[in-house]
Amino acid sequence: MSRETVVLGAGMVGVSIAWHLARRGRSVLLVDRRPPGQETSYGNGGLIQREAVRPYAFPREPGKWLSALSNRRVDIRYRLGGILQFAGPLYDYWRHSAPRRYARIVPEYASLIALSTQEHAPMIEAAGAAHLIGKEGWLEVHRSHAELERRRDEAEDAARRFGVTHDLLDAGGLAQREPQLGAELAGAIHWTNSWSVSDPGALVAAYADSFRRQGGEFLQASVRRIRQQGEGWCIDSEAGRHEAREVVVALGPWAGEWLRGLGYRLPTFVKRGYHMHYGVAEARRLRHWIADADVGYILAPMRAGIRLTTGAELAPLDAPPRQGQLEAAERKARELYPALGERLDAQPWKGARPCLPDMKPVIGPAPRHKGLWLAFGHGHQGFTMGPVTGRLMAELMEGEPTAVDMAPFRADRF
Repeated sequence: MSRETVVLGAGMVGVSIAWHLARRGRSVLLVDRRPPGQETSYGNGGLIQREAVRPYAFPREPGKWLSALSNRRVDIRYRLGGILQFAGPLYDYWRHSAPRRYARIVPEYASLIALSTQEHAPMIEAAGAAHLIGKEGWLEVHRSHAELERRRDEAEDAARRFGVTHDLLDAGGLAQREPQLGAELAGAIHWTNSWSVSDPGALVAAYADSFRRQGGEFLQASVRRIRQQGEGWCIDSEAGRHEAREVVVALGPWAGEWLRGLGYRLPTFVKRGYHMHYGVAEARRLRHWIADADVGYILAPMRAGIRLTTGAELAPLDAPPRQGQLEAAERKARELYPALGERLDAQPWKGARPCLPDMKPVIGPAPRHKGLWLAFGHGHQGFTMGPVTGRLMAELMEGEPTAVDMAPFRADRF
């Protein structure tokens, strides 16, 4: 084989896997149709969420379902085509969100989150990217006293079980830490051991540059076909043919469709999202990343401006964008943060989060093909969990002991 390993997909997950494999001395080719960090990883809220030990469950309260039917909520919107296309996975998502099943999933999911900042740290250092990182934590603000109390209980549980740190702020304490907020608020949870990133795409690009300095190679090209060939694999791209002993599929929201060509029918679905950047006077700039938790969007003071990221849209991956969810979020954001200025981008960014119904990613070998490895389905937390996924995948591929139990993340669980 001309190369030991080809990694398909140059988002946070794929770049992190390539980085860890190159660090172990492998010859690695990283392939993507766009530059590193320019798809899903580019568009997120810019948080390395050490506190996110509970994955986003499917709402089971009838009141939330009824309020979603009007399709006017900020946190969740849908299109009939998306509901029909993903009906099976969404039903399984609802089943796995039942309290007893969800309680079993949380510690498995948290085993990855607990290593998130720890595994980002050496990559940040190697990439010389510390200037992109903030360690002041972020604020989950609440308008509802009842929701704040519920989340306080979950925060205390996360502290006891998973080492998450936080401060509970009443309205006065929140006003001291973030005086620019104008809405009437109950208070906030300040998550203190999560990190912020002022330019998510730049961080992935910096990790990719570090990968190249370790001897790795990046190829910007569209992949047309992957197939088994003898003892290895052949990847046909618009730039030619590439052979490898092993292939890693880290294609995020596109992974499920690609794997259908190899006979896998994994229950993938996507939650789409949008973002827009806004101007603000420097004197009134936010001090922290802010989640308006009872509404469902994030305001992030990034290098490009104040980034507003929306909640989830259940729609086919390539369906045309709709502006309503972002516009509704913007209206609520201006109520929360009156200093929010004019839009800076010509058009909203649109992307998709790659999801699986039990809320856990697939990380490990493909069940029926030697030398094929899978790493996708990280939902809302691919940016957070990319480096730990890279470490674990490298450990698996090199036959080393793994940092966590990998059984919950096997592809053959479906």
